[in-house]
Amino acid sequence: MEQQQTTPMTLPNSTTILVLGICSIATCWCTGFIGLGLGITSLVMSKKARLTYEAYPQGTFTESSYNNMKAGKICGIIGVCLSALAVIYFIIYFLIIGFAVSQAGMHDSYYY
Repeated sequence: MEQQQTTPMTLPNSTTILVLGICSIATCWCTGFIGLGLGITSLVMSKKARLTYEAYPQGTFTESSYNNMKAGKICGIIGVCLSALAVIYFIIYFLIIGFAVSQAGMHDSYYY
């Protein structure tokens, strides 16, 4: 009986996960929300791809596609962290500006 050689397949969405992870880092300072969405999407997709990789026997998928998925997951984690920091920064910034504007209006009323 002849054993059939199968060529390894690419892991589904491995390139998409990598692109989303890189884009989440690149857009993390755009008020943080764009990078946060892209990073979370990258993390969700990488979890599904990892479960798919583990469900099949070793050698079914190419190693490069698995490495792309891992790199995309790492980029997604970094993008989520940087985006969360950007969101916190903008919230604090607008709170300080709002407080300063409200205090400026109160000082004007003392002069009348």
